[in-house]
Amino acid sequence: MNDKKDYLQDLAEIRSIMEKSTRFISLSGLSGVFAGIFALIGAGIAYWLIDDFFNQLNAGNNTKTFNELLLSVELKLLATALSILFLALLSAYFFSSRKAKKLQQKIWTKSSKLVIINLFVPLCTGGLFCIVLFHYHFIGLIAPSMLIFYGLALINSSKFTLDDIRFLGYLEIVLGFIACFFIGHGILFWAIGFGALHIIYGISMYYKYEYKK
Repeated sequence: MNDKKDYLQDLAEIRSIMEKSTRFISLSGLSGVFAGIFALIGAGIAYWLIDDFFNQLNAGNNTKTFNELLLSVELKLLATALSILFLALLSAYFFSSRKAKKLQQKIWTKSSKLVIINLFVPLCTGGLFCIVLFHYHFIGLIAPSMLIFYGLALINSSKFTLDDIRFLGYLEIVLGFIACFFIGHGILFWAIGFGALHIIYGISMYYKYEYKK
């Protein structure tokens, strides 16, 4: 009986070693929480920018033309989105590095590089597609497209990290397609997908993999 128990324990240890060598398990749930918080802040800023845009239009005493006002708010929204992305990536690196140090693992491994490559191929493709939408002023489809491509990126990279990320990817894709039928409410869906879902996912992952460990 003891021999069988030892055998199963050995198999579990071998499996754990193989998983650590092929998967990036240092991804921290706290990075998801902070990414969600930054996304909610970004959604708030975006809402304020759009509201200010319409206030200036309704005022009717602005020296700028409609196209100039539109271009200005679009560029500000783009700058906001890029700033939020930078802060989210920075928090992901910080918290994941801290977790890797706690687990006595390296942050830059073959598996972590594979995660980044498989994440950024769909993400960059989606980014370029959103630029095309921006160029042709299909603004209403940008938020749904971001959610869909982000979901695809998560699913694509999940095979090299925690399996739970795959389910987050599915939720992002479903939410993105729902958003396609509610054009004009992109900020709301953006806040739900990149904000609320990230926070819920991050808290769940933190208590599942990191809390009291």
